Amino acid sequence: MKKKMKKRRLRARWLFLLLLAPALLVIATTAMLVIYIVNADSLKSAVKDLPDTWTEVQLPEENIPLYKEAAEIYGIPWQLLAAHHRIETKFSTMDPLLSPVGAEGHMQFMPCTFVGWSHPTCSDLGAGEIPEEDKTDPDVIAHYGGYGVDGDGDGIADPYNLVDALHSAAHYLSDNGAADGDLDGAIFEYNRSEKYVKDILHYYHLYEQEYVSE
Repeated sequence: MKKKMKKRRLRARWLFLLLLAPALLVIATTAMLVIYIVNADSLKSAVKDLPDTWTEVQLPEENIPLYKEAAEIYGIPWQLLAAHHRIETKFSTMDPLLSPVGAEGHMQFMPCTFVGWSHPTCSDLGAGEIPEEDKTDPDVIAHYGGYGVDGDGDGIADPYNLVDALHSAAHYLSDNGAADGDLDGAIFEYNRSEKYVKDILHYYHLYEQEYVSE
């Protein structure tokens, strides 16, 4: 008799559990749906931002030796040069490499900064009216005290040549404090905006951490 009672109780428990399981599943599903609806916007935003988080620390591998070469010559961190390249033209993917205000090339130099502010046509923002042949002439640049550099030794200092542009940017940053450790000051001189300084430092620190052993 006792055995029969135990069996009946076990059957009743199993039946109760079988009936309860679908109800629990419905409750759990409903709760998850409510949570999703409440947090839908934040979830979408997080998912949308994931690709940038994954890719923003990646550098074009072929550019790293170029950054290092220019940075070593001028005594600045190569990751700083990479950060400028990222912000200025997204690693030269901007098309065209010419800004609305007249900044030119891979590292977005104003012509008067590249050739020299003592050029007689230079004023205001620095677009100038410099003849095209003078813009890339190392002798003219030296005469007017510009930052343009013939980085690859072909006799031309061209802001649209990546090697020349990187050497020129390294020259500028070095002369404006980066070689002495004043990165904030050098970055600010490159583009006088606190947001610009913050953006450059953001990528500089990312690259410094990601490529610490490079």
